[in-house]
Amino acid sequence: MSYRSDLTLDPSGFVVLADLVPGIVQEIRYYSTYNFIGDRIDGYEEPCAILTREAARAVKAASNELLVQGYRLKVFDAYRPAAAVKHFVFWGIEDQDVRMKPYFYPDLEKQALFAEGYIAKRSSHSRGSTIDLTLLDMKTGKELDMGSPFDFFSEVSHPDYRGITEEQYRNRMLLQRVMVRNGFVPLDCEWWHFTLKDEPYPDTYFDFPVSSAYLRK
Repeated sequence: MSYRSDLTLDPSGFVVLADLVPGIVQEIRYYSTYNFIGDRIDGYEEPCAILTREAARAVKAASNELLVQGYRLKVFDAYRPAAAVKHFVFWGIEDQDVRMKPYFYPDLEKQALFAEGYIAKRSSHSRGSTIDLTLLDMKTGKELDMGSPFDFFSEVSHPDYRGITEEQYRNRMLLQRVMVRNGFVPLDCEWWHFTLKDEPYPDTYFDFPVSSAYLRK
């Protein structure tokens, strides 16, 4: 599989999300080791969310709407370099490494994560206008209960899954309504995943590192 033929390292259309949305909370999981692989992922040089300028503006609009309702957005991932996706694919080929299975995919074999659509061999994240996020209650400082954690690969994480409590479902729908109203399209198997409908680079995949310094060169 070729990853290089249509990749670009040009970050000129991208921004650091916190520059546009100063109050946004960030827990960039692929910079840490607490993710479905268990290692820091290739290409993540800094725990910061980066997006295309257009997607960042749309997130800002969603954030402003939610702030009025008493919520803040919390981001787990945004732009994802193609090198990171390549890391995912190579991990999927290696049968032996399943140390994070109990936490992220307890009911699936890891090779099924690709077939079931939880991990893509080419990710919309690498086009720069996709974001993974949740809601934080400003009164309690805690994440809203969405019925499953981020990157929990299971039917329970499908946005329309009804085997959760009414409160958990309402929380999912609150996030989804606000994101859709501000121009994003949800994914049918992950409640946290949204892509800008009118993304500026629908056919381009990027491979520059997740680094604010790289954007500001």
